[in-house]
Amino acid sequence: MGAIWFWIVAVMIAAYVVFDGFDLGVGILFPLLGKTEGERLMMMRSIGPVWDGNEVWLLAGGGTLFFAFPLLYASSFSGFYLPLMIVLWLLIGRGAAIELRHHVDHGLWRSFFDGLFFLSSALLAIFFGAALANVIRGVPLGDDSYFFLPLWTNWRVGPHPGILDWYTVIGGVVALVALAVHGALYLVTKTTGELEERARRIAETGWLLLCAITLVSLVATIAVRPDSLTNYRHHPALFVIPVAVVASLAAMKALSTKGRQLGAFLASCAYLVFMLVGAAVGLYPTLLPSSSDAARDITVAKALTGTYATHAGLVWWAVGMALAVGYFVTSYTLFRGKVRAEDAGYGH
Repeated sequence: MGAIWFWIVAVMIAAYVVFDGFDLGVGILFPLLGKTEGERLMMMRSIGPVWDGNEVWLLAGGGTLFFAFPLLYASSFSGFYLPLMIVLWLLIGRGAAIELRHHVDHGLWRSFFDGLFFLSSALLAIFFGAALANVIRGVPLGDDSYFFLPLWTNWRVGPHPGILDWYTVIGGVVALVALAVHGALYLVTKTTGELEERARRIAETGWLLLCAITLVSLVATIAVRPDSLTNYRHHPALFVIPVAVVASLAAMKALSTKGRQLGAFLASCAYLVFMLVGAAVGLYPTLLPSSSDAARDITVAKALTGTYATHAGLVWWAVGMALAVGYFVTSYTLFRGKVRAEDAGYGH
């Protein structure tokens, strides 16, 4: 049961990154691509009908984590209290920006919320990437499985690191670049005219940077946590995952060059999924490693909730996921197709 719930949580986190990732990417690119008010409206309309639904995966993932691994939830939410509060305010700011920019027809009003949309989206991407890097690197867990992390210390990786160091900054940059490219490829599939061409050029330029930073992050991860390769060595078939990461990057480039817009976007989805799966495989069965003493690691066995709860919860989780998948299929089917400049309203 522990393995099942580990991968359920991993799948829900991956779903959040894929779905809300392109929303964040649109926000990151908002001041760069939206040259006119019409283009900015097109960008907003491209995510308008789905952005809030995409965030359901974050809430569901957090709730599932609380249910399945309460020790991990308690430890993480106490140790990461400061960054989690920052993330909460960024989510609020981003939602307010999307919803309120249309309420007053004034340039200053729109400019303020456009800036808030960009800033909250970019910082969310950076914080999410840095958070994953913190988990991979490890935190200074105590005997009671709790810890405290300052925002930064000496920027070095060690037994008592800060939330930000050179490795977690790399993680933040990877997330920022990956989601910007993801958002650009999404806009290519959803917009028309000069905005579509501009998004295509950004995706092509960003792809080169993404390839470089992906390689840097792989080398850095092996240097910071060599035992992340343990599962790969014991099960060589798992090396198909990094191969899939490379293949998805190649597919993004090839399909984009051929003008196969949807295919390139789906390749970007695959890249994000395989990067996260690769990290999960490197961690398993550890959920949160200790940066000072491996004996203090929070593992699946240590954090898993009771037997009855895991079995009963699996039934209710399946029911909830069926409803969620039905909603997403309906939503994306209704709002499929491109957004055009002449369209009116919040969605399309």
